[in-house]
Amino acid sequence: MPAASTTLRTLALSVVTLLTVTGCQALEDAGRAMGRADVVNDLAARMDRALELTYSAEYQLPGGRTASIAQSQDPARSAYEWPGGKVTVTAEATTRCGKDGGRTVCTIEAPPAANSKPSVVVFAAAEREGQVTPPMVMGLLTAAALDSSAVITQSDTTVAGLLATCVDVRQNADHFSACVTGEGALGSFTGQVDGQPVELALSRYQEQVDGAAFDLPPGAGVVDRRSTGS
Repeated sequence: MPAASTTLRTLALSVVTLLTVTGCQALEDAGRAMGRADVVNDLAARMDRALELTYSAEYQLPGGRTASIAQSQDPARSAYEWPGGKVTVTAEATTRCGKDGGRTVCTIEAPPAANSKPSVVVFAAAEREGQVTPPMVMGLLTAAALDSSAVITQSDTTVAGLLATCVDVRQNADHFSACVTGEGALGSFTGQVDGQPVELALSRYQEQVDGAAFDLPPGAGVVDRRSTGS
């Protein structure tokens, strides 16, 4: 799903439109559709606002592994790190790190266009590596909201000490659940990505970021392609 700073809000508004112009629906069905649209719209608005925040979030993965998301606004920069990989976007460079023969190697390339949001670019790159991102979760929710056969259950809880709205979605043979905090951070996700089971849960959230979050992994090899453009 393409990531853009207005994608989440636009997606939600599209859902509302599509679900409210079906004049042939029975009143009860229309009410249920509007409920779905309201949930998607609310979660999309939260995630959209979160793109403008400075925060760091740590996630617990199966097997004791961890992942993290960090973004700041002044200066604008963002990073997503997971076991074996990392993507960082700053005004100076876009850096992608991964394992190569047991060693971490980071490729440094030119930064994105000046009008691009670092967090959006990072999420798009992380998705290509099979990672769960807020835009990816919104895409799944939107598809479910448009599917009249999907069963969507909403609940409220706390994740890492933060209030969050959760949805459990059963769509034919597919099933996933996700939580979004009031701040707009992804609180948890359990489901499948590219046919593989994925699970993560927010373990720590801070409205500040350690500058080290944007550094290269210790001992990583470096390939700098900024000057060659190749």
